[in-house]
Amino acid sequence: MSTILAIETSSEMASCALLRGGKLSTRSSSGVRTHSQAILPMIQELLAEAGVALRDCDAIAYGSGPGSFTGVRTACGIAQGLGYGAGLPLVPVVTLDAMALACHQQHGGSAILAVLDARMGEVYWAQYRVDGGAPVAVLAPALSTPDAVAPQGAVTACGNGFTAYAEALAGKAFAAGAHADVMPHAAQIAQLGRIAFAAGQAVKAADAQPLYLRNKIAYTSAERREINAAKAGA
Repeated sequence: MSTILAIETSSEMASCALLRGGKLSTRSSSGVRTHSQAILPMIQELLAEAGVALRDCDAIAYGSGPGSFTGVRTACGIAQGLGYGAGLPLVPVVTLDAMALACHQQHGGSAILAVLDARMGEVYWAQYRVDGGAPVAVLAPALSTPDAVAPQGAVTACGNGFTAYAEALAGKAFAAGAHADVMPHAAQIAQLGRIAFAAGQAVKAADAQPLYLRNKIAYTSAERREINAAKAGA
């Protein structure tokens, strides 16, 4: 089986994971404002503990988005830097896919609705079918207002959108019992990255891109600082 290093920084949690054989090791740090400074030390610690050099990995998977604009750029930028340095391919993994897999693994159910806070009064959401393997999108990732979220049939729901917009989603059948604590994590990015890598879906570092569902007009000063720090750190 392939060895996959995974990076996920699309939300307030920064995480990394190493999937080697049947063993999955992870590191995470919540509430970190500058993920670009936190993620590299965690990756180094993870590899050192496993006795694995970066060049021993087969690919680097990263949470490509949607999510925090700066966060998805950070994951992509760091993955590119590491990929260039070690000559490794990259595997982009949709963050909502990772949430769906985590929800399935932790709470069961085969019909999953993932709803992620997109700020500015909007959410990223998608519906999936999970039958033992990778989640398959029934309704593709979309950006909308919370009241426009409309899954098909009964679902097991997850994501911090249910906390951020509790009032807007209150009363909707799918919101009852939603698992708001399920968020994108490198553990599922690694698992889905291995599946995608085996299917030949890896890309060259130069071709890796974040997934945006919202057009960005301009960077804030803080975003520019984080983007530059990510590039320098990688």
